[in-house]
Amino acid sequence: MIYVDGQIVHRDEAVVSVYDSGFMLGDGVWEGLRLYDGHLAFLDEHLDRLFEAALYIDLEIGQSRSELTDAIWETLNANDMQTDAHVRLMVTRGKKRKPFQHPHLSVFGSTIVIIAEHSKPDDAIIERGIRLHTVPHHRGLPLTQDAKLNSHSKLNCIIALNHAIRAGADEALMLDPFGFVNTTNACNFFIVRSGEVWTSTGDYCMNGITRQKVIDLCQRDGIPVFERNYSLVDTYSADEAFLTGTFGAQTPVFEIDGRVIGGSVAGPIFHRIRLAYKELIQRQ
Repeated sequence: MIYVDGQIVHRDEAVVSVYDSGFMLGDGVWEGLRLYDGHLAFLDEHLDRLFEAALYIDLEIGQSRSELTDAIWETLNANDMQTDAHVRLMVTRGKKRKPFQHPHLSVFGSTIVIIAEHSKPDDAIIERGIRLHTVPHHRGLPLTQDAKLNSHSKLNCIIALNHAIRAGADEALMLDPFGFVNTTNACNFFIVRSGEVWTSTGDYCMNGITRQKVIDLCQRDGIPVFERNYSLVDTYSADEAFLTGTFGAQTPVFEIDGRVIGGSVAGPIFHRIRLAYKELIQRQ
């Protein structure tokens, strides 16, 4: 059962207009949330980011934070979901009068869709790890499309992922405009060197909520953590590497561009952070 503009309908009946701004132009923003044991993790932070993005692109959502929260719970309840559910909250500029870019052609108000699905990461990934391939497509400067914007326009990331898949990898490792290691096509990226946790400056990537929670946990627990520029030279010789994201939380990386990382075993810093994150979720 899916929420579409105030109505809960079966997924086979969940449709938007071919004139919708999101369908035509990728003109919209979204958030992905996780339901753990009856609680939406870090809901306030996700709504902060959604409304910040909507403000930036001059999109009037048409619902308050509390109304969106009620709509999310209405969707979850309609599906009888209590845990291990992934929620995708999408807002576009709505249906247009004519199939052109101008935002003033969107005269019918926003389109809001909420999809909730039972979805649980495969625990075997901790033993299997994932493979990354560095691609020539980088996450761009804010002058083009700010990577901090969680927009429906994901073509840059999809092209990068296709490149990585053709190279036999699971995800694409993307550099920033200056050649420093940045992010993957879908997740934030961390390495561990000599007991220190490194991630990018955050200037050219989505500043993920899980990313920030990992940084906060490291600072709390006395694990040295740095947001800094670093290159593939530093990455290939890392002791550990892992990804962070709303769905998978933390996922170990065992191979980058054919180089084995950490002996293809999830390392002690990874496990320490993962345990601390699980405890944080349980305290929500």
